[in-house]
Amino acid sequence: VDIHPAATIGKGIFVDHAHGIVIGETAVVEDDVSMLHAVTLGGTGNEKDDRHPKIRRGVLIGAGAKVLGNIEVAEGAKIAASSVVLSNVPAHATVAGVPAKIVGSAGEEDPAFNMDHTLSEK
Repeated sequence: VDIHPAATIGKGIFVDHAHGIVIGETAVVEDDVSMLHAVTLGGTGNEKDDRHPKIRRGVLIGAGAKVLGNIEVAEGAKIAASSVVLSNVPAHATVAGVPAKIVGSAGEEDPAFNMDHTLSEK
């Protein structure tokens, strides 16, 4: 686990199988976020200063997902395993793929609590 000491981490964070986690210096992880192993909240290498993602309350991040750049993953969103997220994710949406695209809704108000990694239709 590699969490930069300047990263902002909320309360109630759940990291399941906490190996391979990388959270960059300017990343923000709000309350009640769940993530699995091998998640990276990193920069793209093209930005200076505030260069890491902002993960809002109740987000679920699947195993191996990479969320890169100064982007926002809005409240209650779900990121599928092994996705590469390079742009903002709306509230309560599910994204998947490389690069990640919206594939449906999160299917519930707080996906981080249920840990349901299935994909819902739009």
